[in-house]
Amino acid sequence: MADKVICITSGKGGVGKSTVTANVATALAMKGYKVAAIDADIGLRNLDLVLGLENRIVYDLVHVVEGVVPAEKALVKDKRTKNLYLLPAAQTKDKSAVKPEDLIRVVEELRDKFDFIFIDSPAGIEEGFKTAVAPADTIIVIANPEMASIRDADRVVGLCEAMQKPEPKLVINKIDPAKVARGDMLDVDDVTQILSLDLLGVVPEDKNMVAYINRGEPAVLFPESIAGRALRNVAERLLGKEIPFMELKVQESFLDKLKKLFGSD
Repeated sequence: MADKVICITSGKGGVGKSTVTANVATALAMKGYKVAAIDADIGLRNLDLVLGLENRIVYDLVHVVEGVVPAEKALVKDKRTKNLYLLPAAQTKDKSAVKPEDLIRVVEELRDKFDFIFIDSPAGIEEGFKTAVAPADTIIVIANPEMASIRDADRVVGLCEAMQKPEPKLVINKIDPAKVARGDMLDVDDVTQILSLDLLGVVPEDKNMVAYINRGEPAVLFPESIAGRALRNVAERLLGKEIPFMELKVQESFLDKLKKLFGSD
């Protein structure tokens, strides 16, 4: 697989980059692929928390860059999925501690040992973003269906073009069919039309996602999770499979069911 180094970015914080990274990496590892996930958000690491690995970190990305240990020595093996490894970000350094050429070198050190390498980019479009996308074969932009997120995602697309990187693919995260139906949220067609990117996934709002993150358990581990199912589909599409997008329906409320039952308007 040529496109094995995948950077997940957004431009805006809080859209779910780390969650998507953890879940898609886990989904591919569950299928038997050997996967490394690199947290490039120096000083603000979160990927270890989403994966439930925060208590097992000894070395981090800055230790590797500074030559304290080789990259393989700093990898933390996932507790549940034997093929998944995390290279955590440093918690006490700033983004200037890792330059684009440093991350390229680290990725090249790992490239032949893994089927996929994911890079979780820091929010924003400054130095940390440029470092994170530097080694990437594929870039995935995460956007929420709101104008601020879409505008920031569009800025990322322009920067990728200026850096002569491949055009990003798009994952729309946290879409709520009820809000879309009420006109309170942009729908999938609105977002794809504005950004004009290939759509890789649509992840619906999942009421259990906060609990999964707090427990350090990716949603893809739970067959009943609607977000987990959508994120497993993203992994399948990265493998080149043609998977139809989920039909997002408004869930009927208990009150609506009562009205129907008693014939009330």
